[in-house]
Amino acid sequence: MEVWEEISRQRVKYIVDSYQLDGNDDEDFDEYLEDLLQAYAPPQIELALVEVLIESWRVTPLIRGVVFLERSHELLKGWENKPIAPHISPTHFRLITGLDPTPVFGNSITQPNKIKIPST
Repeated sequence: MEVWEEISRQRVKYIVDSYQLDGNDDEDFDEYLEDLLQAYAPPQIELALVEVLIESWRVTPLIRGVVFLERSHELLKGWENKPIAPHISPTHFRLITGLDPTPVFGNSITQPNKIKIPST
């Protein structure tokens, strides 16, 4: 496995671990996640996880485990035949995940302007 592939996988797992998305379905969840990683590009999976996470914040308790991955998988399948139109911005992605959004959104991301403090 190439280094970039391992980094991509670690980013997906970081999102899962950060929000404890595996729930109580450890082994089944890990197998399902591995299947998704074999079938889809990790940046697509990252986006799907975050979009489903945002959607599931409206529900109490938070959806976790295999059910969470099933919902993410449905979203991924929906993107197979049409362009991906994210419902979140790169900035929101960064705030939610703590990860650089460039692999998900591309290099066309505009960085926030730095505040210049006038020298005295």
